[in-house]
Amino acid sequence: MTTSELTEQFVLGNYGRFPIAMVRGEGGYIFDEDGKRYLDFATGIAVCSLGHCPEVMQEALRSQGGKLIHCSNLYLIREQAELAQFVVETMMERPGKVFFCNSGAEANDGLIKLARKRAFDKYGSEAGKNEIITCKQSFHGRTLGGIAATGQEKVKIGFDPLLPGFLHVPFNDQEVLRQAVSEKTAAILFEPIQGEGGINPATPEFMACAAELREKYDLLLMFDEVQVGSGRSGDWCGWRTILKGSGVDVEPDAVSWAKGFGGGFPIGSFWAGDECASALGPGTHGSTFGGTPLGSAVSLAVLREIERSGSLENVKRQEGRIRAAVEKWNSPLIRSLRGIGLMLGFVVDEAAMNSVPGFSESGKTPALFIVSALMEAGMLTVPAGPDVVRWLPRLNVTDEEVDEGLALFTAALDVMVETTAKEQKQ
Repeated sequence: MTTSELTEQFVLGNYGRFPIAMVRGEGGYIFDEDGKRYLDFATGIAVCSLGHCPEVMQEALRSQGGKLIHCSNLYLIREQAELAQFVVETMMERPGKVFFCNSGAEANDGLIKLARKRAFDKYGSEAGKNEIITCKQSFHGRTLGGIAATGQEKVKIGFDPLLPGFLHVPFNDQEVLRQAVSEKTAAILFEPIQGEGGINPATPEFMACAAELREKYDLLLMFDEVQVGSGRSGDWCGWRTILKGSGVDVEPDAVSWAKGFGGGFPIGSFWAGDECASALGPGTHGSTFGGTPLGSAVSLAVLREIERSGSLENVKRQEGRIRAAVEKWNSPLIRSLRGIGLMLGFVVDEAAMNSVPGFSESGKTPALFIVSALMEAGMLTVPAGPDVVRWLPRLNVTDEEVDEGLALFTAALDVMVETTAKEQKQ
């Protein structure tokens, strides 16, 4: 049986999959069953921080895999403690404690529990201080807690009753945020840069407003850095990249990470500052596979290599190169480029796409139509909403790979523009 047939017969059909099967990856490239090579600017949706099968991950898997893979969080785990130390001292540069799990959704569920338990301990159940405010177009995972927190109705359909206690406000709207917060609010949670919602960065003013409300109402300010964190912005923490040079100084009470945090190995985490970390004491939260010796060793190897190799500086440099190139483009199909670091979104002009032959008949969104064309050309990207094509290359992406990506993208756009012009002449 083919991979397609095996998948259709035995795998739950909850994913809309492209009709290609991947079998091997090397650096910035991935290969399918037919031997076709793809420049990978999707990286598992911001997961493969160092590309495919980097030597540091292979060595960590070999070394730790030969010593201890799993033992349970009933016992002390040296590798887990060392990874937590890196998070606290290098990534956050602030005192606090770290919890480990397996995914971003789990990490965000942990933040929700942290905020509610902290408010319960401090104010009691009678106060009803359990509401969490998130933003429209956000994405916080696909657990029941995650979809309740997510500000997109499409992920909630069919899963009622949802976990109560969430309010969704427009992203970057300070006035509506002020109106939404009350004495019932336990936390404000948002992504410093929305990923699935369209590559939308938070403004420094919005962050400052949230921090001001934290002080006024004694709530937690929590950042979901599952996609933009772990170096993708050019700093360990995405909100710090956004705030640089703004004159605004904001620090959160808790932060979640996953995706690139393990470089491809499944691991998630959240950091909690000392003021609120004690809310989750023994018996309040846990994860069987969270922070195993193997997962912790691999994640730490990835993070140390990002630091050692100068990948954070490379992210900033490559963003500059990409922006300089895009400024010279004159494609009617692309309206703008937004994002930070190597979390970039090309905003597609839907009106212009309507004239492209085959688009209307495809039934695809503008972003998905372009993503499909790029895949045919040998480049992997992913949509971010209906009208944004997302670039998420590895953090150590080379000049040659970036140049190749720019060339493949412009070539695909040029073909669409040229075929449009030919059809309009006929």
